[in-house]
Amino acid sequence: MTTLIRIGNSQGVRIPKAIIEQAQLDEKELEFKVLDEGLLIKPVRKHRQGWQKQFEKFLKTEKEEELDQEWLDAYLVEDEDWEW
Repeated sequence: MTTLIRIGNSQGVRIPKAIIEQAQLDEKELEFKVLDEGLLIKPVRKHRQGWQKQFEKFLKTEKEEELDQEWLDAYLVEDEDWEW
């Protein structure tokens, strides 16, 4: 159990180390959400977090012929190569 403590003009909560470790909050940016039952504290989810792992998983599960290999192998062109 914990109580609010005064920090300047605000108040804060000391979270026991065991709870921080169990909730995997150590050195994470936190988000607060007010609920009818109280306050929810959770780590901020980065929208792109884990994208590389998901991309690698996709590449392993897709068959090579299903990938748009022509597009992936295409050469990059300069603007002057385009007709406007």
